[in-house]
Formats: sequence, C-alpha cells, structure tokens
Amino acid sequence: MPDEGTLELLKETARRFAADQVAPCAAELDETEAFPRAIYEGLASLGLLGITVPEALGGAGAGVLAYAVVMEELARGYASVADQVGLVELVSTLLAEHGTPTQHAAFLTPLLRYERSCAYALTEAEAGSDLAALKTTARRDGDSWRLTGTKMWIHMAPRADFAAVLARTDPAAGHRGMSIFLVDLHAPGVERLRAEHKMGQRASPVGGLRFDEVHLPADALLGPEGRGFHMMMSMLDKGRIGIGALAVGILQAALEESISYAKQRVQFGQPISEQQAIRFMVADMAKDTHAARLMVHHAARMMDEGRKATLEASMAKCFAADAAVARTADAVQIHGGTGYIRGVTVERLYRDAKITQIYEGTNQIQRVIMARELFR
Repeated sequence: MPDEGTLELLKETARRFAADQVAPCAAELDETEAFPRAIYEGLASLGLLGITVPEALGGAGAGVLAYAVVMEELARGYASVADQVGLVELVSTLLAEHGTPTQHAAFLTPLLRYERSCAYALTEAEAGSDLAALKTTARRDGDSWRLTGTKMWIHMAPRADFAAVLARTDPAAGHRGMSIFLVDLHAPGVERLRAEHKMGQRASPVGGLRFDEVHLPADALLGPEGRGFHMMMSMLDKGRIGIGALAVGILQAALEESISYAKQRVQFGQPISEQQAIRFMVADMAKDTHAARLMVHHAARMMDEGRKATLEASMAKCFAADAAVARTADAVQIHGGTGYIRGVTVERLYRDAKITQIYEGTNQIQRVIMARELFR
C-alpha cells in the first residue's frame, strides 16, 4: 500500500489532468465518439497507466487504493477516459503477473507507454455472464496455434493493436480447458466487426472481433495452458473496484453540477437551492457518494493488505453503480428541462452511469456473488 504522500500525489496529478485535459473536451468527445489518443499518451507520460504494475516493469508500483483514487478523479472529468485506464490496468496486470520477459517487451512496455493499445476479449454472443458457454477455440498446429471464433462488445476492438483473448484449448475440460492468448489484431485472419454506437461512454469504442484460423506463435500463450479462466477471474475483484470508483467519480461530478446549478437557478423569486425538495435530493446524492467511496476504498485496502475482497468488491461495485444511476437521474431532475438537453453535463453523466450496472459483471451477478459469499 502506498504511503499517504504518494497517494495524495497520484490523486492530485489525476485531478489536475482531468480538470485541464479531460473535462474541457468531454462534451465534444461524447458527441463525436472520437478516440482521444493524445489523452492516453499524456496519462502514460505522467505514470497514470498501470497503477499497480511494479515499477521495475514500467508501472507506478502503487496499490489498488491508488488505482481506485485515480479512476475516480478521471471519471469526474469523463467516464470514457477512466474506462480506458481501467482496461489498461487489467491487461497490464495480466501481463505483469503471467507474462514472460519477451511478452513484457513486446506488449507490456509499449502498452504502459501507450505506444500500443489493448483489448480484453472475453464476451461472446452466448458467453457474457456465463463464460462457461465460450465457443472461441485455439487448436494446436505443430508448435503454434490456430484461433477461431467471434467476440462481441469488446472494449477497443475497433482500434486496439492487440488483445488478450480467452479461448478453449481443451473443449472437454470445462473451465480448466481455457487459455489466454496475446493476439496481434493486425494479423491475417483477424476481422474487426461493426463498431457499436453506445448510449453512454461514447468515446470508449466497443465492437466485435472475428478470428478465422488466425496463426499464433507458441509464445502467444499467456501463462500456463488451461489456466486462462482462472487468470481472468483473478482480475475481477480489482476490476469491480475500478468500476465502483468510476461510478463514484460520476456521482461526485453529478453532485457538484447539481449544487452549482441549484444555487444559480431562480424560481419564485429565490434560488431553487432554498427549496426543501431540492435540498433533500442533493443531501441524498452526497450521502450515497460518500458511502460508495468508503465501500470502494475499504475493498481496495483489503486487496492491498493481501486479504480476500470478493464480497466487498462486489458490494462496492453494485452499490456505487446503482447509486450512480439513481442520483444522476436526480441531477437531471434538479436541472429540469435543461438537464434533458444533449450537451448538458448531467445528461451525459446520466447516460454514462448506466453501463456501470452492466459491465464487469452485471449488478444481478454481483448479488449472486454476494449471496454465495455470505452463505459459505
């Protein structure tokens, strides 16, 4: 766990960057769905990619709490940017923990410098929450592999240089028959499918990938064969803390926008901030933001202490995401008709919040996990 000075430095660095480089262009990025590569190059130059990756491998060498703090600050500026930082964190962690020196040089180092961008390819048409239904396969071809299958709703599929792809290497072995491969997305046989137009977080591109007998060298396998499912699952607690933190950032932004607007908007001869109905909504927004932040930080500290945090990470993600959706709706209500207009910050926050209830495990799945942990 980083000391308080390091944590505060990371927080302030992320906050300043979000205020100066992210928030001013958030509305335009949302409207155009443009990919702001320069922003990620700037984050890389500040050491804000790969927060938990050891310094010896090019990361910040900080802990999960530091990662959560950075995610929150960036999401206050624009959730799409935090979403991409979370993607880099998960893929770089997989590479740092399971990659060989050759894989570090080819993938991890350029990723942390943002010279190469990544995707995290798990989801398929029938394998979302249920990864046991995965159909993409990798079969041996001498000393190499052949990858075949289709992935959908993959973050960065339209633009990424490489992907960590989960595939079946032993169809008869269930979870123990899945492996992870590092796939060059410019290779022959890789097809990028339609880029989706999303409701929110529109500057974080999503699309499909089709692999048609893609040749993979032997060293494309990440970690041991047959351990891919377990390796991916080991990322989930950190991933859920990251999404919880992102939701907290959205909550904080919605709270600040609502207070500012309520002080300025005059009705019946006084600011609407004097009306009890508005004051109660803002009070509930502040309450839920504070509670969500404490839950996320608690789960992050547990991970930094080496303790199992599955229950706490699921609770934090679920609570923060539900609160973000409910309270950004309140923020739109406080803004009245203005809040329903495209280009107004709270309208974007409302749309950006919704996906936090869906990705990194739906909130229904989080409740399944919580109940399972409680009844062990």
